[in-house]
Amino acid sequence: MRQTVRKTRRFLALCILLGAGLGMPASAQEGPIENTIRSQIDALLADDFARAFSFASPAIKGMFGSPENFGRMVQQGYPMVHRPSAVRMLDLRDVAGKLWQRVMITDLEGRTHVLDYQMIETPQGWQINGVRILPESGVGA
Repeated sequence: MRQTVRKTRRFLALCILLGAGLGMPASAQEGPIENTIRSQIDALLADDFARAFSFASPAIKGMFGSPENFGRMVQQGYPMVHRPSAVRMLDLRDVAGKLWQRVMITDLEGRTHVLDYQMIETPQGWQINGVRILPESGVGA
């Protein structure tokens, strides 16, 4: 009987520890994820498209094929990322098992943009698997 009680207590303790750990993955990854995004932005600021491309996921690399194509896409589609005046990391969220880092970027003209970076963990570390510009929230009078 005592052995059964001990096993039950151990099992319950393990369940509590595992349950407490479930909330940790996103917050535990904030530093490395933010570093990946900042490193890519730094590379873009230096027009080092090969280095910027290295932070892209295999799917993104396959889509664009070369650092030059990737660089052109960023310059044309994401000018605020290519030449930001300020970058601020916001919240990291787990949405349906995918990690999304929200980033607020101020462009050279002073406009603020909010973007979501989808992040994946690869053998090379955290990589960017996509970026979407979020619509303006539209503050009305």
